[in-house]
Amino acid sequence: MNNAFIDALAKRRSQYALGKNVSMSQEELATLIKEAVKQAPSAFNSQSARAVILFAQQSDQFWQIVMGKLKAIVPADKFAPTEAKINSFAAGIGTILFYEDQNTIAALQQQYPSYHDQFPIWSEQGSGIAQFAVWTALANAGIGANLQHYNPLPDADVADQWGIPASWKLRAMMPFGSNEAAIADKTFLDDDERFKVFS
Repeated sequence: MNNAFIDALAKRRSQYALGKNVSMSQEELATLIKEAVKQAPSAFNSQSARAVILFAQQSDQFWQIVMGKLKAIVPADKFAPTEAKINSFAAGIGTILFYEDQNTIAALQQQYPSYHDQFPIWSEQGSGIAQFAVWTALANAGIGANLQHYNPLPDADVADQWGIPASWKLRAMMPFGSNEAAIADKTFLDDDERFKVFS
């Protein structure tokens, strides 16, 4: 199949060997990330996705917060692998924190009460789409990234540090940077296990 969009999707992979050797400026990267979030669809066009983009020392500080939270719960004699993992995320040039604005969701629940129970579900779906859009856009620009979920451990400290509104709920974090190692090919289940086509 010859399809530019599918080709872009195929570039998106989890890259854990991140570095700071990126030619794009912080401004260019921020613009790319913002545009990907803006173009991602959401239920009722709610646009409930929020993103905090941390570069350089700000990104390092975020991972230090996560490290401190993990150090408090992981036994000292088993902490070395955890420390190495967190350091690998901090080795990139930045981190994106993905949030969902709960005020937006609550307003939709009031406006459309018959869908009340669905809006939190649709919010999670919209967040995933925004994350995927950013991840794919970064990969298409030659930037490596991976997706992490250490929430809710750092949520309160992060909110205090960067003045995050109380209505924003942290859903995921995406460290990104240069590709410092080859990415393994993705393996796939057999199509017969995943798809049914009728005509």
